Amino acid sequence: MSRRRHSDEGDAGSQPHKRRRTSEPIEIEDRLESLICRVGEKSTSSLESNLEGLAGVLEADLPNYKGKILRILCAVARLLPEKLTVYTTLVGLLNARNYNFGGEFVEAMIRQLKETLKSNLYSEALYLVRFLNDLVNCHVIAAPSMVAMFENFVSVTQEEDIPQVRSDWYVYAVLSSLPWVGKELYEKKDVEMDRLFNQIEGYLKQRQKTHVPMLQVWTAEKPHPQEEYLDCLWAQVQKLKKDRWQERHILRPYIAFDSVLCEALQHNLPPFTPPAHSDDAVYPMPHVVFRMFDYTDAPEGPVMPGSHSVERFVIEENLHCIIKSHWRERKTCAAQLLSYPGKNKIPLNYHIVEVIFGELFQLPSPPHIDVMYTALLIELCKLQPGSLPQVLAQATEMMYMRLDTMNTICIDRLINWFSHHLSNFQFRWSWDDWADCLTQDIEKPKPKFVKEVLEKCMRLSYHQRIVDIVPPSFSALIPANPVCSYKYEEETECPLPGLAMATTVSNAIKNRASNEEILIVLKDVPNPNQDDDDDEGDGFNPLKIEVFLQTLLHLAAKSFSHSFSALAKFHEVLKNLTDSDEGKLHILRVLYEFWRNHPQMISVLVDKLIRTQIVDCAAVANWIFSPEMAHDFTRFYVWEILHSTIRKMNKHVQKIQKELDEAKEKLEKQQNKKQRDSGDEEDMEKNSEDEEGQLEEQIERLQEKVESAQSEQKNLFLVIFQRFIMLLTEHLVRCETSGVDINTTWYKNCIERLQQIFLMHHVIIQQYMGTLENLLFTAELDHHILAVYQQFCALQL
Repeated sequence: MSRRRHSDEGDAGSQPHKRRRTSEPIEIEDRLESLICRVGEKSTSSLESNLEGLAGVLEADLPNYKGKILRILCAVARLLPEKLTVYTTLVGLLNARNYNFGGEFVEAMIRQLKETLKSNLYSEALYLVRFLNDLVNCHVIAAPSMVAMFENFVSVTQEEDIPQVRSDWYVYAVLSSLPWVGKELYEKKDVEMDRLFNQIEGYLKQRQKTHVPMLQVWTAEKPHPQEEYLDCLWAQVQKLKKDRWQERHILRPYIAFDSVLCEALQHNLPPFTPPAHSDDAVYPMPHVVFRMFDYTDAPEGPVMPGSHSVERFVIEENLHCIIKSHWRERKTCAAQLLSYPGKNKIPLNYHIVEVIFGELFQLPSPPHIDVMYTALLIELCKLQPGSLPQVLAQATEMMYMRLDTMNTICIDRLINWFSHHLSNFQFRWSWDDWADCLTQDIEKPKPKFVKEVLEKCMRLSYHQRIVDIVPPSFSALIPANPVCSYKYEEETECPLPGLAMATTVSNAIKNRASNEEILIVLKDVPNPNQDDDDDEGDGFNPLKIEVFLQTLLHLAAKSFSHSFSALAKFHEVLKNLTDSDEGKLHILRVLYEFWRNHPQMISVLVDKLIRTQIVDCAAVANWIFSPEMAHDFTRFYVWEILHSTIRKMNKHVQKIQKELDEAKEKLEKQQNKKQRDSGDEEDMEKNSEDEEGQLEEQIERLQEKVESAQSEQKNLFLVIFQRFIMLLTEHLVRCETSGVDINTTWYKNCIERLQQIFLMHHVIIQQYMGTLENLLFTAELDHHILAVYQQFCALQL
């Protein structure tokens, strides 16, 4: 059609015609890509007629554009897994018309599979395996060769000295393909498939599952068991086998073309050996299957499939695939989810909500940025205003009821989502339904959750608005008015030490005094840590820090910008006051004391102090675990600060490492160039040697900086873990001595915060595991604390 249009166009002069002809192949290639990518989307014709028409177009274009068509089909197999059976049918039709093309496609897919496995792209490799499997249904690949490939996959479980996550992936690749191809393989090769099943069952029975508690969203097994992903899939496949491989939810367009496809010649897969394990391989982490709903939660309409029915797996897998393909465009993603094929046979809204929360709560981290899920749910509510908000409200209510057993990390994410969601719907919520939290201790999960949600809502609004939206009975949970606490504001009967100096400093700042002038003024502040006759006035002086910082923050309290400007202007004074570790710790104490009612201000100013190198990361960690912060230790904002601090440290190390790698690369290029140009003049060679010398010096300096930064990074983690161990050990000893149950709300929070550090920063922590094991997580440590470390180690075993 497009080719005819180009050839029929009028010849308005030779030059324009030439231009059109040079762009014609590109236009045709773009048209082919568009036709292939959009097949199966909204159309007035049936899917079958669209596929038949497209197969005809592609067959006609094969002589000129075979390479392009192969590349596009290989790409959609990898990147659009939700349309898997549509594309396998298309390949089946092309194979029936052109056997050689079918063979070339299978070879290209195997090449691509090997490349993705070598590049650690395991989710894409999984889709390619599934695609190859479905080609068995389309009579493109012979069933015996697919069974042979599966046998090679399962043989990985017999390899020695490999991490469990490697064999897990290959077993998962086999099991997760069976809903699509199990029936066909069992009909052709039942004996071999039974042998394969026995091997998989034997492997699953001896697998280590130490990691499971660390990855569960809820600790309770009721109302829904929180199953490890391979165990759950094995139960689903076992049930599918028992039901004679009958499932009702996979779209199978190739059935309509059975008479055509069964006449086609099939290809044997080339022998496929999984790439050998290497130390730099990064296998997918195990996960726990998230369950929130069952058939009793969706009383009207279609019944929700049971947790061990393979339909549940297929639906969830397809919804995950849609999100993975379209997550960058929330409107497209929402529309695609709501137009899921077969939506009339299932309670789709319940499945969508469960899958989205399953991804949001996935540990150690969600597949996509947290805010994407908020935006997606808002978009879904707009598209389905009559039904989806009710399901979402029901889900929120369920999660609130189960807060007691919910993982603290997931509660954090729930707080962030719920507050952001409310801010888009005028903060409307039936707060009275949660009045049960008002009679509980403020540290219990429910009142704590409501308090933290309201605090987050205040960040997205303002204090009076929050006071107005919640019932008066909730006043105890409303966050404090975010005003500062300036200790030198009023004269009292017993004057505060430093009050007169604070007034002097305030006047000096108002009169635009320089850093040097402020330092001269501060020299007169007496040091409470020294005797009057002690002449050494340069030691740590807490009063000096209090007088200056309280006054500076008070004068700049109007906004974030004012505070940032003040810290920048008096950077020299602050550096002078914090030249010791005690000074760094004390400046954070004073900041907290001044802004104790404004957690957001504390967070952003601590961030600023780190960026401007007034305090270091280890000082922030020590401050968070200090006795002065015990009152706020379980508050959400405190852990925001700590994780932000760790991320800054990690980014700092990465930045210097990148600079070092670039310098080494530059030197290597320089040396290669020198070897190539070795016959050139002497002065060029001299310049080259000078440049090399400079680069070598730069590399040496950067190497020292990297080692110093890594040492600082390791020290930060040692400080954090040491503090955790001290706090938890004190609690365990205290409970044992008093004969009290250790499982208090504080203990649950603290142990799960320890897990959070391991999970959120696992890539970095793995570099220092030897040090951690030798210095902190030794065999003598209490088994409650050591269990967390062992669970973490098991994640990559």
